[in-house]
Amino acid sequence: MNNPITVLIVDDSAFARSVIGKKLDAHPDIKVVGFARDGVEAVEQVQALKPDVVTLDVSMPRLDGLGALERIMKDFPTPVVMLSALTGEQTQTTIAALELGAVDFYLKPAMASPTGAPGADLELVEKIKLAAAVPAARLRHMAAWNRTHRLGGGPPPARTVERATRMRRVVVIGTSTGGPRALAELIPALPRDLPAAFLVVQHMPPMFTRSLAERLNSESALEVKEAEEGDQISPGRVLLAPGGYHMIVAKNGVVALNQEPPECAVRPAVNVTMAAAARFFGRAVLGVVLTGMGSDGTRGAAAIKAAGGQVIVEAESTCAVYGMPKSVVDAGHADKAMPLNRVAEEIIRICGETQKAAAGAKQ
Repeated sequence: MNNPITVLIVDDSAFARSVIGKKLDAHPDIKVVGFARDGVEAVEQVQALKPDVVTLDVSMPRLDGLGALERIMKDFPTPVVMLSALTGEQTQTTIAALELGAVDFYLKPAMASPTGAPGADLELVEKIKLAAAVPAARLRHMAAWNRTHRLGGGPPPARTVERATRMRRVVVIGTSTGGPRALAELIPALPRDLPAAFLVVQHMPPMFTRSLAERLNSESALEVKEAEEGDQISPGRVLLAPGGYHMIVAKNGVVALNQEPPECAVRPAVNVTMAAAARFFGRAVLGVVLTGMGSDGTRGAAAIKAAGGQVIVEAESTCAVYGMPKSVVDAGHADKAMPLNRVAEEIIRICGETQKAAAGAKQ
């Protein structure tokens, strides 16, 4: 039998610590090895106990969850699952935490309530198991990137650069677990003058997708917004599928949203958006599948390839969870697999080739 996953629970509520601790300890694959009441204690306990995973509350006295996460990732890179409430302030902080390297998040009220939601403890257990499986090299990469980008600051987005006037490509990006962190590296690395529009599907509940879009918009040269019915798909723009809605392309080439049944147990689903884009834009579609659990994106990648488009996936070496990209590779639909830090460069290269081909055709 494998050793259980050791977990440190960090929460300023004694009641929450007790409830979460008892529910996690009831699972044979998990062992709670310690508790902390705030971020200062959390950093001390991570150093002393070296847990496999930390569950970290967002709002705490002395040092909040975001501050604690920054220190943990800097000094003792450890997989972290954030515990968040469904409020505007906490969703924004949670998105920031995911960008800094938290593997995933969990809506705490479902777990910490006296009765608990059905299956709530199992959902958290699965997230802890996923977090524990994140390769140490991936954690070190995130910590290093934080030092040079997130924590150290960087140049402001080049908002003064003009958008491209013609759209040569539609790039559909799909991701799940580890996605906010990957998108925080990828989207700001793309220039505003690319002749491409972007459709992004991140598996995430409502409210969190809006916070993610707002944060990416503040950090990027591209315009990033949560998609709304009728939004124009245009160059220099990134439209993020809202939680709870599939994002498709309507007959007139604008975004349409629907609440048709989930696919791969999720809504929004990457497959739905990729297939819709392939039907409308054909060979102009570039599919990008980043880190995530499961197989969402495989059917969509097949549709893109059948329409004459291209598909690239994130390599295992930089994925928090090598599930979705692996499924696309195993199905034979990936043209290339590459580390996350090369994906933006490849998107730019492909869009540049499209521009050259279009220019050559005019001559």
